[in-house]
Amino acid sequence: MGKSRPRYNEKARASSRKPNQRPHPRARDGGLNIRPEELEQDPSEKNSTPKPLTNDINDTNQLMIIPGEEKPEQPEEKKKSLPKPTPFMSKKKRKKLEKYIDQKLKKDARTGLMEQLSTSGWSSELLQSSKTIGRGRLTAREKVRQAFLEDKAGVKETNRDDDDIRLYVKNDQEADLDALKKEMETKAKAVAKANEEEEKAAKEAAVGSALKQSDTPAMPLTKRKRKKKSLIPAAARKRFKQRKGMESDSSFDSSDSEYDNDSDDNDDKPRESVAALLEPENIDGQPTALEEVVEAAKNVPKPELRKEETDEVKVKILKSLNEGDLSNDVAKPFYVPVNRLESVQEARLKLPVCGEEQVIMEAIRNNTVVIICGETGSGKTTQVPQFLYEAGWSHPDSDNPGLIGITQPRRVAAVSMAKRVGHELNLPGNEVSYQIRYDATTSSKTRLKFMTDGVLLRELSQDLLLTKYSVLIIDEAHERNLNTDILIGVVSRVLRLRAELSREDRKKIKPLRVVIMSATLRVTDFTENKTLFDKPPPVINVDARQFPVSVHFNKRTPDDYVGESFKKISKIHERLPAGGILVFLTGQNEITHLCKLLRQKYPSLPPKASQKEKKAEDQANKLESQTENLPNGQADIENEDVDIGENDEIEEDFDLESDEDDTDIEEGFDDEELGESARDAPLHVLPLYSMLPTEAQLRVFQPPPEGTRLCVIATNVAETSVTIPGIRYVVDCGKAKDRKFNVETGIQSFEIDWTSKASADQRAGRAGRTQAGHCYRLFSSAVFDHEFEKFSLPEIKRMPLEGVVLNMKAMNIDQVVNFPFPTPPPRESLYKAEKLLQYLGGVDKMTKHITEFGEAMSLFPIAPRLAKMLIIGQQHGCLPYVIIMVSALSVGNPFDHDEGQRQKNIMTFISETSDILTLITTVGAYEYAGGSDSFCRDHGLRQKAMTEIRQLRRQLTNIVAANFPGVDICVDPKLNPPNKKQVKILQQILTAGFIDSIAVRADVLEAGGGKGARHKNASGVAYKLMWSNEDAFIHPTSVLYIQEPPVMVAYSELTQTPNNTWMKGVTAVESKWLCNLGKELCTYGRPLNYPLPKIIGEKKDRRIVHVIPNFGPKDWPLPAIEVEQRREGTRWVLTK
Repeated sequence: MGKSRPRYNEKARASSRKPNQRPHPRARDGGLNIRPEELEQDPSEKNSTPKPLTNDINDTNQLMIIPGEEKPEQPEEKKKSLPKPTPFMSKKKRKKLEKYIDQKLKKDARTGLMEQLSTSGWSSELLQSSKTIGRGRLTAREKVRQAFLEDKAGVKETNRDDDDIRLYVKNDQEADLDALKKEMETKAKAVAKANEEEEKAAKEAAVGSALKQSDTPAMPLTKRKRKKKSLIPAAARKRFKQRKGMESDSSFDSSDSEYDNDSDDNDDKPRESVAALLEPENIDGQPTALEEVVEAAKNVPKPELRKEETDEVKVKILKSLNEGDLSNDVAKPFYVPVNRLESVQEARLKLPVCGEEQVIMEAIRNNTVVIICGETGSGKTTQVPQFLYEAGWSHPDSDNPGLIGITQPRRVAAVSMAKRVGHELNLPGNEVSYQIRYDATTSSKTRLKFMTDGVLLRELSQDLLLTKYSVLIIDEAHERNLNTDILIGVVSRVLRLRAELSREDRKKIKPLRVVIMSATLRVTDFTENKTLFDKPPPVINVDARQFPVSVHFNKRTPDDYVGESFKKISKIHERLPAGGILVFLTGQNEITHLCKLLRQKYPSLPPKASQKEKKAEDQANKLESQTENLPNGQADIENEDVDIGENDEIEEDFDLESDEDDTDIEEGFDDEELGESARDAPLHVLPLYSMLPTEAQLRVFQPPPEGTRLCVIATNVAETSVTIPGIRYVVDCGKAKDRKFNVETGIQSFEIDWTSKASADQRAGRAGRTQAGHCYRLFSSAVFDHEFEKFSLPEIKRMPLEGVVLNMKAMNIDQVVNFPFPTPPPRESLYKAEKLLQYLGGVDKMTKHITEFGEAMSLFPIAPRLAKMLIIGQQHGCLPYVIIMVSALSVGNPFDHDEGQRQKNIMTFISETSDILTLITTVGAYEYAGGSDSFCRDHGLRQKAMTEIRQLRRQLTNIVAANFPGVDICVDPKLNPPNKKQVKILQQILTAGFIDSIAVRADVLEAGGGKGARHKNASGVAYKLMWSNEDAFIHPTSVLYIQEPPVMVAYSELTQTPNNTWMKGVTAVESKWLCNLGKELCTYGRPLNYPLPKIIGEKKDRRIVHVIPNFGPKDWPLPAIEVEQRREGTRWVLTK
């Protein structure tokens, strides 16, 4: 019973008592004489008189206890008014609720603050002009206005000399009424003194003299006063009252400064108080306050009407219509009817660019160069070619019968845009065509031609004037692709040539128009570059059809951004409404790994999918497995083991409710998950990267299966080139894999680094194409502000340029330094490229002009060093093998990325002396087997890569047959392997092509040319490079890695990782070959005394001597060789 006492553990029991808990029915008072009824008694009733008890249960001497009356039940209304028990809430829910309440209070506080700021503002009228110095006191009107402005701006009035200044409108209405009352009483007294007779009759009047008692004291008579007729119309009076009411609610801003110099002709007149001005009618018969204010307002000069702000862009365009370089040309009206589908017509009219059609077409007609800026989604890529087509461009009967050419930096964009424009114009594929490497749909009927910029550069080398084109559209110029920059520079010169020739004979040659389209406003490199365009071209800005996009940053920047992407995608799919998801990653390995994880967690098709849909899905997955191999230099540096979620559970166990729960509300996620049905909802996962087969790339543009959500995992190929429909959520890792080239060492590396702010904004914009969206950035805002550059570095500044220099010199551009690059590359890069061409024999060392050998090299659409291998490979029947080597090197390594399987596959086709010769065996076996898919699967080869090698073999064979008539060659699918002699010759051909990429074992150099140490394999064996002091190692994937390392090797690629520099595409080289293959890199010392020189020739003016050559910039000693010298005066010089 002790625990039922009221005072037992009183504080603890009070804290645990629930609001609706009743006291113990038989609680003991503990000597306090407290009855149970008093425990429920209201505190306000404690001081009232207690009711007498008929039955005191505390009286133990009472013989009989009479049962009391039952307590009546409380009515339903009172029960409802009682406080309801608080439902139980978990810690997680309570924290989310507190977070929501806190955000709601902050939002309300911000709203209130903005309302306060909107009602109070600083006016420029409070600033005094210097011309008012020495003017004296302010007029009454100026005092009132200044008082009003100071009060509005929150300035204290203690510094004013005249404190009696009252404002027109005061926030304190009572103070205004008191002032008005006092003023009226004062006037009433003045009127009473003037009218003594009325004062006697109205002594008992409370206010004024308007009331007069009649003979009947109960009914006072009202003396009506005749109002003076106002000269102001009723409409004007009404407008004034409305304006007055608006002014009382509005705040003054800087626009009020127009009234700073207002003059007042009645400044000398006595001023009435503010109350008098507010009084509706004066009693003494004077004009009303309203009339006086209106009369004063007549002298106020009317402010000038603010003119509509003109669009500078439109003014510039309209000006260009009269001042353009082609504005004097007279063009006949021409129109091509187009039969579009109604749905297509309705959709295209919603695009922003359609509203600028007239301005764009007038600008193109009157200018040779026009720049159009519009973000992706504005419709410029698909609609501008249609504008030109409808206006008659490319029509044989129009003034501009040439083709409409459109360049794209990527093949997938060229193909998809050609199909889209053809569908909108309702034209067949032979009229709206595309041409990419190894694939084309062009014909004699082609009117619009989509192509990659590399294709057009090849056409420029054959037809500099581009005579078959009437207009060129260079799209995605903001990406600053190497080919795009070169193309713009060359076309800027072609424009001048076409313009000059068209002035001589307009019927034969028409002027060329160029339209440069960019998704960003970074066009100053084009417009302000005087070497590019003498006259700045007009720039047309097109607004994008953009819905609002909410951008969410991570509080922390995780290292495992792939794992973070996986968690973010899962959360979006399970908690947020329908809408496609677009994820940006850096490379193929990351994309395929994340696709695999998502497909394991979520089904790809709904449970009720048909067998046809399941079969189509299986075929599509097989198509993705036939991934095209990455080109040379674009493969991943190392096969990175990406850790996805291995330690996620461990990390979550530490703090499940810290940052993740806080950010859920901020990022728009619901408090409650959608349940098991959402977790099991199908997710249609598709990869997208440039090396994916074209058929697999086009799947992202098709609608997903019904009942599924689309999720595209892509590289930066989805950033600007293509628009994927239905995307509402974007997950951005913020990184990209870019090529970096060291000019001094010649080392190329693909490094994953932060992208630019412009690219990040482009990625975020993908979520707002069809509706409002969200962008989830997997990095913090601090990283975005401090680590991200404003724009990406142009590709021309981070690429080797020997191919560019060779093509320019083939077009008779000898002074490459003076070429009008949009962004000039480093001079060191141009110097290194010209030096390499000299080593390869393509450029003369003295004149810097292209040689005949260089002209032959420029015929092939491959790198200059590979072109040299083709030209010198026409001996001993080696040309078919050289074509295979060159094709494989251009396309890239065809083996799978899986290292273990790759080593097993290579052993099947192994060559003991060269990685590149291994490719010959591989391609030969593939062709011998008929090029089947099963052969690729069995031997770990990429079907797409092998197909491209076959296509390039055919293309190079046709070029050789067309330009070298004496060579009889064909693509032989049953080609026999090379013999030993041919293998030696192929090794020398490879050495000649990579003559500037030679490495020597470090231990051999340290031994002074000796044999060096013996090694079982190349593991840990360092090599010295020609152009740098770094040590390089043979890559573990090389066939030479498992053998005794050769003394000297040639490599086709140098890649760098944080720990080592690796050589790939390694070929064993004999030192005696270098003197004959790389004469430009050799220097010779004095002739040896032994063997003795041998005099030859009839005139005894020549001799054969033995010398020790030194190779490369580090003068590596080579074995002694015989050379011929001739006498010139008293000196013996080397015979070339």
